[in-house]
Amino acid sequence: MNNTLTSESKFKSQLTDFPRRSTKKVIPPTAPNGKPWPKISIVTVSFNMVDYIEDTILSVISQEYPNLEYIVIDGGSKDGTVDIIKKYEQWITYWVSEPDSGMYDAINKGFKHATGEIMAYINSDDKYHYNAFFSAASIFSEMEDVDWLLGRASFYNDEGTIVDVKDLKKWSKLNYYLGEYQWIQQESVFWRRNLWLKAGSKINTELKYAGDYELWLRFFRFAKLYSVETIFAGFRFRTKDQLSLDKMDSYVYEVDMVTNLSGLPREDKYAIKKMKFIRNFVLKIPLIRRFKFIRRNIERTFDYPPKICYDFGSRKFFKNYSPV
Repeated sequence: MNNTLTSESKFKSQLTDFPRRSTKKVIPPTAPNGKPWPKISIVTVSFNMVDYIEDTILSVISQEYPNLEYIVIDGGSKDGTVDIIKKYEQWITYWVSEPDSGMYDAINKGFKHATGEIMAYINSDDKYHYNAFFSAASIFSEMEDVDWLLGRASFYNDEGTIVDVKDLKKWSKLNYYLGEYQWIQQESVFWRRNLWLKAGSKINTELKYAGDYELWLRFFRFAKLYSVETIFAGFRFRTKDQLSLDKMDSYVYEVDMVTNLSGLPREDKYAIKKMKFIRNFVLKIPLIRRFKFIRRNIERTFDYPPKICYDFGSRKFFKNYSPV
């Protein structure tokens, strides 16, 4: 027993004395379009998340992104969360710890302080991957018609180990209208400020669980969602007290409540009707499902944008129009 304690103490001492990197991270002086790196505003909201928030904060500030605005909104934690926020406050643009009316109220409060050209929010138990901000900023700076992005979905376990990365999925507003909303991974989404302004500049605080879903619905009214062949962030599966998993029935109820299709443009209603017919009747016939023209017709109806990939030769992201 004493040997075990001695070994643990020695290991902790080694970690404390572990040398920091001696080579500086190479940061291009400008974005790929030759302009300064655009300002990115990241909001983190928390409440009694002392076991996880340090990982989240470090995943943001360790990006070393040169034009970062980091905002942390805490709901009045009493478990030591605030001590961790204070530990890193010199790298945090703005933070506050005070009671709020829930997660979405806190997110809105954070974005009221945001001034960045690119925006995103991440919960206090999830984490960004290395250089995620540079990847997102590179795409936005090179592709002016792209207003919001989604990376591959990835997942951490409770200990913070990456345990799963999903295949890339393309998204259309029709996916949402037809009930295929599982899932746009919230922490893997970045968007431009102008899209946020067009969509109302807020998250619906009347909802408790599906605020991000309702926000995506509004985004889809103004812009296509581009999927990117990279990973930006990961969702942490916790062993207990995880609102997004524990309240799944309530989430689905709110999704049904806010998905109002009555006010859609005529062309969207026609596309929905067409896809329901194809699925309910045409695709029920096994032989028909084999015809490539049917699949191409479905792709055209959904009007998916091209996925964004990385070219190692040119060292740039590009739009891949290949159907594969």
